[in-house]
Amino acid sequence: MKPRSLATALLLLVGSLAAGLMLLLASSAAAQDQPASTQRITARLQAGETHAYLLQDLQAGDTLTISMQTTSGNLDPAIGIVDTSRPLDETMAAFQADLQRLLAENASASEAVQALRSQTFLAFDDDSGAGYAAALAFDVPAAGDYVLLAASSLSVLGRATFGDYVLSVGLDSPASQDGAAEPADAPIAQRLPGVWGLAAAVEEASGVLTAAAPTASLKLADIDAGQSLTVYAEATSGNLIPVVILRDFGGKALEAGNLGGLESRATLAYTMTEGAVGYTLAVQAGSLPDGTVTEGDYRVLVGVNAPNVLTGQAQPQGNKVLEAPIEVKTGLRILRISAVNSQDENFSVLGNLRMDWTDPTLAFSPDSCDCSVKLYTDKEFDRFLADVGSRWPAFTFFNQLGNRWVPSRAAAIWPDGRVRYAESFNTIFQADFDFRQYPFDSQTFPIYLDLLYPTTSYTLVELPGYSAIDPAHGEDEFIITDFTATSSVEAPSASDTPVSRMTFSFSAPRHLNYYVLQVFLPIILIILISWFTFFLRDYTRRIEAAAANILLFIAFSWSLADNYPRLGYLTFLDAVMSVTFAVNVLVLLYNVVMKRLENQGKNERVQRIDSILDWAYPLLYIGLVGMVALLFF
Repeated sequence: MKPRSLATALLLLVGSLAAGLMLLLASSAAAQDQPASTQRITARLQAGETHAYLLQDLQAGDTLTISMQTTSGNLDPAIGIVDTSRPLDETMAAFQADLQRLLAENASASEAVQALRSQTFLAFDDDSGAGYAAALAFDVPAAGDYVLLAASSLSVLGRATFGDYVLSVGLDSPASQDGAAEPADAPIAQRLPGVWGLAAAVEEASGVLTAAAPTASLKLADIDAGQSLTVYAEATSGNLIPVVILRDFGGKALEAGNLGGLESRATLAYTMTEGAVGYTLAVQAGSLPDGTVTEGDYRVLVGVNAPNVLTGQAQPQGNKVLEAPIEVKTGLRILRISAVNSQDENFSVLGNLRMDWTDPTLAFSPDSCDCSVKLYTDKEFDRFLADVGSRWPAFTFFNQLGNRWVPSRAAAIWPDGRVRYAESFNTIFQADFDFRQYPFDSQTFPIYLDLLYPTTSYTLVELPGYSAIDPAHGEDEFIITDFTATSSVEAPSASDTPVSRMTFSFSAPRHLNYYVLQVFLPIILIILISWFTFFLRDYTRRIEAAAANILLFIAFSWSLADNYPRLGYLTFLDAVMSVTFAVNVLVLLYNVVMKRLENQGKNERVQRIDSILDWAYPLLYIGLVGMVALLFF
């Protein structure tokens, strides 16, 4: 090839490379003009609730990639996209109506639901993500607005799951399906208000405030950031001046209503700047100018996204606003009463304790552990405490003496937040026995179980059908009767905060065979011996017999001393023994007097007195014992 031709070819090659490089740079610049974007949204779905998000100004050919993952609770997420050709309320109402019709006609519920979803949604997904997570990709067919629905899967079939979630929405960004893309500044989806979005919720509560208890604390349900809280409180009786104060999880006051006490009602409005978890609303009794604390009944309306609450005319509706205390069903089964110590007034128990409650915050999604229940045995109990944090009804036995030995314990948590705790234990409980009618006394054996958290968090109720005493309990001194369980509210001395208490107790009269044979029969024999001496005419022998009888009685009393409880008051048996001793001493004294009269030659008088007392003596003793019985029973 000639040098001229080679130079020309090189020039053409360089020109082609330059043109290709410029075309690549132009394509890259065009791509930078339309960047992909991703939005990440966090929220909480209550059971049966649906959240709606507006996807505005989408263009034909755009690709939406959406994923919804659970971050707490047992939420089974599902997502779908509908167009805006008709109002969302109308679309959802039609969906519910068609669903009920299909369920009535079709034997297969899942097929009916799936067919209706295909008709209603432009795109829908339930479990395409990891585990129960939902994920889909949607190619926008035409320019316009669309609505993204986030809900609980198959809630229409009775599986009402709930919990926090993270929703990732990507526009021309496939990475958003697994949540890996970086969020963009400009939002793609905007939460819609209304029935399917930020639904209004109103709840009513009432109570009474007194000078002794001038404050009532109402625990609020979790409220998302951006939602508004409205409160209206009024007095319904007395001279009460209501004051309302909103406090955060640390007790810091955020807003107050009627703080100066100038109005007969109190109102409060506050928009949450962050997610409100553990917030409380305090309803307080205001004071008169002279400092007197007002008293009376009150009514309070608390609403979320419900401005009409401030008028006092709103009606309860929607989801719960006030967090009611968790009801803890508690039962105690006594397997064995190993000892009753009457001297020290305590008793030893081997028993089983069970507590059942439901806490939505402990709910979980089964796909997080590939299990239908989380079980914690004795060795794993520390892990249970770590998993639940402080959210469990920790308790103590109020009248426990010494240590409580717990050979075994276990806990189970179900996906919907149901929890069961069980333990076997043995310990000693203090009792306050009343021995005044001993040995015909009937004692009460109480076991007090107190929660450590206040009544605003947990309350105790009886677990139906659980509490009982095993027939083979092993206690032989007492006759164990009905076992009862009652709940109450107590104010511990260490704190002014009331806590819930469950009192388990049983009443027990004594077996009387021992006391009849070992106590009362000897007493009767001693009295009979002293009576038999009345039929002797030799007063010297009667004196000797009466003295011997007193010594016998004293020895008998000493033999029973170890079985007596050492008390600061008199029991029925003490009184009977005292009467018996006094009567025997009087018999000895009587015989001495009769011997002296005989020595003085007053035989006729002695015989006349003796003839009366021969039969009056037993009646006199019976009368004295009867009077003692009337005093003690």
